[in-house]
Amino acid sequence: MPLDPEAKAVLDSLAEGLDVDPFSVPHTVMRDAFAAQSGENDGPEVGNVEMREADGPEGKIPVRVYTPASSGTTPVGQNTEPASSQTDLRPGLLFFHGGGFVLCDLDSHDSTCRELANGADCVVVSVDYRLAPESKFPAAPEDCYAATEWVAKNAASLGIDANRIAVSGDSAGGNLAAAVTLMCRDRNGPKLVHQLLIYPVTDNRFDTASYKSNGVGYFLTEQMMRWFWDHYLESESDGDDALASPLRAPDLGRLPSATVVTAQYDPLRDEGRAYARRLAEAGVATTQTDYPGVFHGFFGMSGQIPRARQAIEQVCAELREAFAA
Repeated sequence: MPLDPEAKAVLDSLAEGLDVDPFSVPHTVMRDAFAAQSGENDGPEVGNVEMREADGPEGKIPVRVYTPASSGTTPVGQNTEPASSQTDLRPGLLFFHGGGFVLCDLDSHDSTCRELANGADCVVVSVDYRLAPESKFPAAPEDCYAATEWVAKNAASLGIDANRIAVSGDSAGGNLAAAVTLMCRDRNGPKLVHQLLIYPVTDNRFDTASYKSNGVGYFLTEQMMRWFWDHYLESESDGDDALASPLRAPDLGRLPSATVVTAQYDPLRDEGRAYARRLAEAGVATTQTDYPGVFHGFFGMSGQIPRARQAIEQVCAELREAFAA
């Protein structure tokens, strides 16, 4: 189907501000451009937002903790007794932001984290992992895994039930969420209950049909993806590592259930579909939904694109189901 009218209007406005060859400018200029596009936060009110620091492999990792607005555990930072003494701990969801491992930050995805916290009635911990090219692979997945361990270890003080922790992310963040599930399994790490992968990067090859049909003109381009990978990997051979390209992992069994969201006009569509298919073939309970008429990045545009609201409601319902199980 053609682009949704609302999606086309947004795409046209984005094209005006980001029509630049990324290889022609410093990565810091691209960061500034994307930060300007993020604009002011327009997400819903939540019960509480607090900055904390997780223990990381190369120092402290800033994290932002969102406690939902619905009734339940007293918001983090406002309780007068240790959270571990409370009987109504919420599920916890780690969120790893997208941006090609190079761009974006806690602020760029603030609205999405608020939506997920309220919609899934869970405590969301958004992770400010190290970015490339200052910190190349595997710095990002190692930071995200360390943050996951920290959340599991400090769950009660965060108002989180340590037995109900999931991971999530969009685009590059979806890649990191997938990588963290592999690390938790292979390193005997925290036992995760779900993985939410929103149009995830799963491979550093550019040979899919969706790259050919959607590689130009739909916000995320093939050229931009090549620029991201060029900044992220120390060498081309790093792309063979399953923590960089989860689709190349030899074994996807014994992983938590998964929700995979893809978009029709996204160069990453087919690798997201392929990853969902491989998860299902490995015996992992997997839901994969391909949203028609929208492009990469739509999930964070619920105020402008109706299908984004539909997608948020879907994934929040699936998170609630996974947490309940």
